[in-house]
Amino acid sequence: MKIIETPLKDLVIIEPNVFEDARGYFMESYKQSVLEPSSGSFHIIQENESFSRRGALRGLHYQAPPFAQAKLVRCIHGEVLDVCVDIRKDSPTYLKSYSVVLSDKNKLQIFVPKGFAHGFITLSETALFSYKVDAPYAPQSEGGIYWNDPALDIDWRLNGLDYIISEKDSKLPNISKWESPFE
Repeated sequence: MKIIETPLKDLVIIEPNVFEDARGYFMESYKQSVLEPSSGSFHIIQENESFSRRGALRGLHYQAPPFAQAKLVRCIHGEVLDVCVDIRKDSPTYLKSYSVVLSDKNKLQIFVPKGFAHGFITLSETALFSYKVDAPYAPQSEGGIYWNDPALDIDWRLNGLDYIISEKDSKLPNISKWESPFE
């Protein structure tokens, strides 16, 4: 496995070693000793999975302290544009975003630390997405910011397509009406 730093502090991409032969492939999808220097004390307690259709946009979500979650995410089948926004007030990359294509072909993963809002849009016809998290879901702690806030200037890539967005996500606040819970 190879750890690739991104322009956002503490946000890293994991590129696995993939061994292919006539049967298919094998890879380590998680190895604590490799990720730990970048993630600190990330201990998986739950794994979530979502299935989405082309144009489905999920995010930008986070869980606020004391129930904040770090995530290790990957696209098991299909292709998504994964987007992370640093929402830690004291970070040098506060309110900066980073995006990367995750797919079943490139097998990349991204480690999303606590203090980031996260979302993705499905680029392929369908996508199966996995989230390994270090804290359970706490509904009283969930939060988010509006996916298409002009202040974030995120290129979601599927211009002209009618995005599929949940009612909840369509009502998330813009940055101008939002206060980060991460000091």
